[in-house]
Amino acid sequence: MTAPLKNIRVLDMSRVLAGPWAGQLLGDYGADVVKVERPDVGDDTRQWGPPWLGEGGGDGEAGYFLATNRNKRSITINIADSIGQDLVRSLAAHADVLIENYRAGTMERYGLGAKSLLEANPKLIYCSITAFGLTGSRSGEPGYDAMIQASAGLMSVTGPPPEAPGGPQKVGVAISDIMAGMYASTAILAALNSRVESGVGQHIDVPLYDSQVAWLANQNMNFLLSGESPTRMGTAHPNLVPYQAFRSSDGDFMLAVGNDKQFAAACRAVGLPELAADVRFSCMSARLENRGELIRLLQDRFAQKTTATWLADLRGAGVPVGPINDIAEVLSNEYANERQLVRHIKNSNGDSAPLVSNPVDFSATPVSYQKAPPLLGEHTNEVLREWLGYSDAQIKSLRQDDAI
Repeated sequence: MTAPLKNIRVLDMSRVLAGPWAGQLLGDYGADVVKVERPDVGDDTRQWGPPWLGEGGGDGEAGYFLATNRNKRSITINIADSIGQDLVRSLAAHADVLIENYRAGTMERYGLGAKSLLEANPKLIYCSITAFGLTGSRSGEPGYDAMIQASAGLMSVTGPPPEAPGGPQKVGVAISDIMAGMYASTAILAALNSRVESGVGQHIDVPLYDSQVAWLANQNMNFLLSGESPTRMGTAHPNLVPYQAFRSSDGDFMLAVGNDKQFAAACRAVGLPELAADVRFSCMSARLENRGELIRLLQDRFAQKTTATWLADLRGAGVPVGPINDIAEVLSNEYANERQLVRHIKNSNGDSAPLVSNPVDFSATPVSYQKAPPLLGEHTNEVLREWLGYSDAQIKSLRQDDAI
């Protein structure tokens, strides 16, 4: 079987998370992804440990780097050097896609901006990921995930209610970066499809800030329709009730009721069938209006039995409910084994790199798990020979010039 992007070459000039996440997805789908890194240093996240892979520790194989750089080959190029810049231009001339997430204007200063590279290779898909986009008053500002979560609205709806202690919270993973990477990968695929029709590539601009705003989804609509800014609600849902965590006699679990039929089933399962017929709770809009009273009644009932009991009773009634598992449980339980959620690939050092599976399952063009996250620059010679036909003498000269 073949991979869906087996004919696509990607020059991944990004680092940290948003760009590398997009590049990893394309690599999972079979693209030849070449990661361009700084000589001797590499991607910042190579040093974001512990934890580390292998016994050496601190050798550039941090867990953070491993999470987002599988199915890539690593080459080192000094893009601050004119010879290194020429090398990137040559590689870009043979690429289908280029991904970069430098601060706006940086690539232009190196002579590697979208305009010049597209002139040299009109079929190139050039994807820029920045904090605030390539235009506008904030285009030159840097940005990291946490401040994007804060300034683009996510933290205002994440955390305990305003009246409770704790204050605004960020999500426990760099979700603004990851979602920008997801938007970038889908945009790249759309542009590749457009190229089939037009024969030409284009420049894609994916800002972290705009991406974060876009995927606030129903919370955006709640404001646009009501004029009222959503607030923090803990685990509760602004449009659905009951849809939140409850405490049992020995722990917590998450109940997610999405419609009136599920609510009636949940009421029967917990021994409170009368609630489904109560006009205060019989439809979703009524439950939203009387949220506080309903939650109190349900919480009093749930406190009487264990989490395991309620999970069994509610699941048996077809009600969406689940335990609040930690990551250790998620990645080591029976379901994780059944779905092969964790895989291992040996790198060139002989270390077995643990990886979390791509969730997509193609029936005819399976996801690739061919390459462990690469060691710094381990494929430089290989890629220069394959992509550009360079000789050993030419590669040696580049090293002598500190261009690679």
